[in-house]
Amino acid sequence: MPKVKISVGRVALQVDLLDTPTAKAILAAVPFESRAATWPGEVYFQAPVRTPLESDALEVVQSGEIVFRSEGESIIIGYGPTPCSDGDEIRLAARANLWGRTNDALAGLAEVEAGDLVRVEAVDPA
Repeated sequence: MPKVKISVGRVALQVDLLDTPTAKAILAAVPFESRAATWPGEVYFQAPVRTPLESDALEVVQSGEIVFRSEGESIIIGYGPTPCSDGDEIRLAARANLWGRTNDALAGLAEVEAGDLVRVEAVDPA
């Protein structure tokens, strides 16, 4: 299974790509750099990818699910409740395509500051 590494601030995440059109588009675009933006419970950043909203796009994600918002061409990493959430759920501001999952700890994302450098690169298979 292909993987990418997302590095932002002091956090590095190994992301397993799913078999989706969005994952294929992101893998085709790596490596790339961007700048982080933050919203309570989320870190997001622009990606040089254009792909339509998929039929199974999500509004609520589970911890470790990585999504892509077609409007704004942004990768979103939700790590906690957002202003849109009901209770402890991770609710996005808009539906987004699920393209990857990570088992890495996400708590450090709370320390990411707007403008931090983000790097997305392919991980060589072991």
